[in-house]
Amino acid sequence: MRRDYFDLTVEGVGDGAGSRSPPLVRIDFHGPEELLRDRLSGGGSDGTGGDGGLLAADQIDVAFRLREPLGEAEDPEGVVGVTNRYTGDFVLELNETATDVLPFIHAARDATDDGDARYRVEIDVDGERLVAYDKDTFLVYDREGNLLRSESLIPSGVEL
Repeated sequence: MRRDYFDLTVEGVGDGAGSRSPPLVRIDFHGPEELLRDRLSGGGSDGTGGDGGLLAADQIDVAFRLREPLGEAEDPEGVVGVTNRYTGDFVLELNETATDVLPFIHAARDATDDGDARYRVEIDVDGERLVAYDKDTFLVYDREGNLLRSESLIPSGVEL
């Protein structure tokens, strides 16, 4: 699936953010709906969405992989990926910059009193809601594939 099929917007980040509401990332898809629907269905008989339904929030993972080192580029580029937790298959990928993604993660941390950050992902097809997920994990990796724990959202009590 082509990365240019996707547009990403965020809410709840920056000066206009609500003080205690989780931030929202909206991914709008502008391609063949069947292709995205097929990727979001999981395609397995082991409870991974293969029953014709779409994957649930606990069946997907969201991550950001840098293509440039954080300290070397003014606005390091990377790839946001949504994957099927059970198969490891990419559901979707899109190009973003660290200055778009990292403030979102910081806003999710700041929007909680109990230390367990949350955010919402909404995936639309040409402006029509296909699925929405409430998530608490957002992993950030450097270009070599090493987890950047200090930049990631990792719920308390989770071992990686």
